[in-house]
Amino acid sequence: MKTIQVNQMCSPRTGNPVANQFVIMTKKGIYFQSYETIIAYKPDNGKIKLDSRYWNYSVTTTKYRNMFTGLDTNETKKAIIDKEIILTNLN
Repeated sequence: MKTIQVNQMCSPRTGNPVANQFVIMTKKGIYFQSYETIIAYKPDNGKIKLDSRYWNYSVTTTKYRNMFTGLDTNETKKAIIDKEIILTNLN
């Protein structure tokens, strides 16, 4: 794998790439970026990390964050409470 690979996310409805929503793959894990902000990080080993300020920023960010994590907002909130997901500063 290249050091870093960036892919646009696709609309679940149309299958077309969507503007400003990206998955960034690195040797250490995968990031979800919405516009210019890192929202989530899935390390190869360890718990998902969400940016404490922007993880629930907007409807669009939430929609693609949910696609990235495979969790809806209620499941995400529960995982945060249960410390299965870590809130931290990713920016």
